[in-house]
Amino acid sequence: MTAQEFFKDDRFAVQAGVELTEVSPGRARACLRVGRQHLNAGGRTQGGAIFTLADLALAAAANSRGRLSFSLSASLTFLRGSGDGDTLWAEASERYTGRTTGYYQVDITNQRGELVAAFQTSVFRMDCPVPFDLP
Repeated sequence: MTAQEFFKDDRFAVQAGVELTEVSPGRARACLRVGRQHLNAGGRTQGGAIFTLADLALAAAANSRGRLSFSLSASLTFLRGSGDGDTLWAEASERYTGRTTGYYQVDITNQRGELVAAFQTSVFRMDCPVPFDLP
């Protein structure tokens, strides 16, 4: 089983329309095509949709190290608005990996390459192998 196949079981992200497009050791990329269902009352992309996009990219990057990993904490800073018709990309990159923890930066950009949000998070790595083939 590949990482992409494994993360198709992330039902919330899949139902939200997030697609995992790339996974390599310590890195991952995911995409969300923003539609009306992703908008808040002000007509902008709802923060939870952006968080879900970033979180799936993080999960794939962190788990690419071979041990089941879960977030310990996360911070999301919104920098630019987005809305219906935009395509958002989340690119997760490993900044630190320790024996049981890791730290990741996820940049969320739009189709023009403009930074929309920045997501920083730490993870805990369990003593349990991931159930998919490593990239």
